[in-house]
Amino acid sequence: MRFLSLALSSLVLFPGVFGASALSSKHTKHVRQKGCSNSPSNRACWSDDFDISTNYYEKVPDTGVVREYWFNVENTTAAPDGVEMPVQLINGSFPGPTIIADWGDTVVVHVKNSLQNNGTGLHFHGIRQNWTDAMDGVPSITQCPIAPGDSFTYRWRAVEYGTGWYHSHFYVQAWDGVFGGIQINGPATANYDVDLGHVFLNDWYHTTADQLVLQAATGGPPTAPNGLINGTNTWGTQGFRFSTAFEAGKRYRMRLVNAAADQHFRFMIDGHQLEVIATDFVPIVPYNTTNLSIGMGQRYDVIVTAKRLTSGNFWLRAIPQTACSETDATDKVKGIIRYDNSSTADPTTSAYSYTDSCADEEPSNLVPYLPIDASSTYAYSKEENVEVQVTDNALLWLMNKTSFHTEWEYPSLLQISEGNRTWLDKQRVIHLPGADEWVYMAIHSPFAQDHPMHLHGHDFWVLGSGYGNFDSSMTNGLTLVNAPRRDVVMLPASGYVVIAIKTNNPGVWLMHCHIAWHTSEGFAVQILERITDITFDHDSLNSTCANWKSYVAAKDVNQYDSGV
Repeated sequence: MRFLSLALSSLVLFPGVFGASALSSKHTKHVRQKGCSNSPSNRACWSDDFDISTNYYEKVPDTGVVREYWFNVENTTAAPDGVEMPVQLINGSFPGPTIIADWGDTVVVHVKNSLQNNGTGLHFHGIRQNWTDAMDGVPSITQCPIAPGDSFTYRWRAVEYGTGWYHSHFYVQAWDGVFGGIQINGPATANYDVDLGHVFLNDWYHTTADQLVLQAATGGPPTAPNGLINGTNTWGTQGFRFSTAFEAGKRYRMRLVNAAADQHFRFMIDGHQLEVIATDFVPIVPYNTTNLSIGMGQRYDVIVTAKRLTSGNFWLRAIPQTACSETDATDKVKGIIRYDNSSTADPTTSAYSYTDSCADEEPSNLVPYLPIDASSTYAYSKEENVEVQVTDNALLWLMNKTSFHTEWEYPSLLQISEGNRTWLDKQRVIHLPGADEWVYMAIHSPFAQDHPMHLHGHDFWVLGSGYGNFDSSMTNGLTLVNAPRRDVVMLPASGYVVIAIKTNNPGVWLMHCHIAWHTSEGFAVQILERITDITFDHDSLNSTCANWKSYVAAKDVNQYDSGV
């Protein structure tokens, strides 16, 4: 095991053996049924030899099925809340088309860049990309941007199941509309009748994202005037709300995604309970709640049981948390659940009470159905110092006095393929050469703001978090026994979070804050995992970069952000 300290102030941890504390176990072993099939009354089953108890990190169905998609990224205009705006969309839709596959399928996505003046690239958020690092879709890390007029084909296998999303990782393009859902069908920890698919929660600004990120860097984060549910809302008398119909007594699965640039949401449906069955791509032991705290980039799968009604309307709410960021949309981001789909009346229902907060759901509720313990063996320390500075009237996040910065035209994967092992400080590379080695990372911040931390290429174990500084005397309090697993975790304001991964997926993986402005301002590191085992498609890598360099030379393109 190796211990890395990613700190916003100096932190040194001493080698040792961790003690383990356990969450109260809620896990119940599922008895595998031979010859069963997935159905509304038996969602735990998937197919012969595969069900909810299958270790999906080690065993995946061999379906032989290829799901193929063609995406065209283009400039257009849209009016998600009734106010027309210039946007960048995939196939003209907001959100973009949903990628749907079954557990074990191969997914192929052909992306054509029809934008006039921007590169692009698609990251498949939450997809672990086992041994397919080159398909992670991060310009300046795993590829050059796709130049205008050029195309790129992504190919990866759905080794996990559940809810993800894809989005551009070029500049702040995702928040102008280049995003959509990923639905990998598989078993579930509770039964349901109808899968309603994705419910996207977004903040929304009547200004393009490139202008917003400049404002964030020079004058502070912008205030969101509005928000969207599945790409729609009202603004005054304009626009329309998201709505969906419930049938009495049926159980509905919703795949919630916080796709905001800078907004933490509290989700609820008035008068209804939420049965939570998955967090990010990890199935969990179900628990019930009236509301959910969802950070940027996070996903929750919930089941809602419809009431025994034939009429009635209820508000579905995504409430921006003012503890996290400025907003003018506290009571504006709403949709409608209708029991009579012919009704056009607004609901008169009331919200559940809640605490305005940026905190994650209680760890004791997020119990993975598939129990896997983190290792408690030997550790060593590595020190990273991060701070915020204003340089040339712009805010930057710094690590070891250097803001993260990589070059669009020379991605890390290209550098590795050329045998160039000279890494600059500003590339912020963490080297993990060993195979199947446990690595613990402590991230802590003295700043009074929460941060959603996302790691590419892995689910990680969330071993602990809290307020104040983390030090070696606190290691016995970490949860090693079936700790929550996910790919986005909230780093508490003026606090810390400790996570663990196992080095079982060679690649160069970005870890970053998922607040759009912070990523652009350099709040990121890249983890270089098992460099000697990384594989490449040299022709594709070199071709994409050659086309990008030609475009840059012809158009005199300048890079103004961190590269990711």
